Amino acid sequence: MAGFRINEQEPRREDTGGRDEGENRSCPQTYQGRGESRLMPSSQISRSLVNLIRTLLRQPQSAVGTALALFFFLLALFGTQLAPYPNPNDQSHDVRQSPTLDFAKLQLGEHPFGTDRLGRDVYSRVILGASSIFRIAGLGTLVSVILGSALGLFMGYQGGWVDEILGRVIDATLAIPALLLALVLVGIIRNLDFEAGSWQAGLADNVVLLVIAVLYIPIVARVARSSTLDIRTREFVAAAEIRGESQAYIIFREILPSVIPSLVVEASLRFSYAIFLVASLGFLGFGARPPSPDWGLMVNENRGGFYQLTPWALEFPALAIAVLVIAVNLMSDGIRRAVQKGV
Repeated sequence: MAGFRINEQEPRREDTGGRDEGENRSCPQTYQGRGESRLMPSSQISRSLVNLIRTLLRQPQSAVGTALALFFFLLALFGTQLAPYPNPNDQSHDVRQSPTLDFAKLQLGEHPFGTDRLGRDVYSRVILGASSIFRIAGLGTLVSVILGSALGLFMGYQGGWVDEILGRVIDATLAIPALLLALVLVGIIRNLDFEAGSWQAGLADNVVLLVIAVLYIPIVARVARSSTLDIRTREFVAAAEIRGESQAYIIFREILPSVIPSLVVEASLRFSYAIFLVASLGFLGFGARPPSPDWGLMVNENRGGFYQLTPWALEFPALAIAVLVIAVNLMSDGIRRAVQKGV
């Protein structure tokens, strides 16, 4: 009949928890079972690393920084094979020899960076010193990133009074200048009942490593917390909570993969600061002990009146510190740009 409309029955759709199919397709991880995770497969990780390297090499500044950082890393790995004199305390050479490095002829000579007041080859000591600064700064940064990330993820997801209390503790810690806090921590540890021989035998390196971790854990935790506060409101986190997943599962299998890019950028920044902190503590006498080829310690040993006699013994390790810190900062800036582009 005219004007009479038959209501057609709509096809039944499966219950999707209040979301349409388009949303399901855009967020497939929201409805994954417990046996699956949001972690990227190895092929995707490899592709991301390749894209990251390409992005770093496209920018001249980040390419130079990455190349220099890689150069120093290779020195740290193969320093004993590359150094002309593997023993950094070899005093069998003539004292205060001028550098034999000839840039015009591209010749190193017998002592490219000269010798110090004790007859030690400065070139070999600079090469061998890269190992300790990479080991201490790298391990300290790694520990701070791991612990700081776990703390920040927990704070950001838990919220409430736990986040409030820990946040105030972090704010109080960050209010103290990093170098001042480092000196206080090293001084406290050194005043404990340690034998003098134990400190000189390698405890100093472990103390500096511990200080780096303690200093940078609050900074990394703040970055991880900030990212977690944004991600915990996403649909895939809510879906995991509805499925009854544990808190640890949600934090490390659902939220962490989305926080990793910002943590990578922060880790590269912390590493550059850690390098400078290790050198600073060595210069002030709170780090490596003589006759270690630590760069900061070498600057300290050759300052003052000794600089007039052997200026190259101070200038070359100081130059190594400056170049490495600048290189890591340039590389970190390139990583930040790559992350912003979604690599």
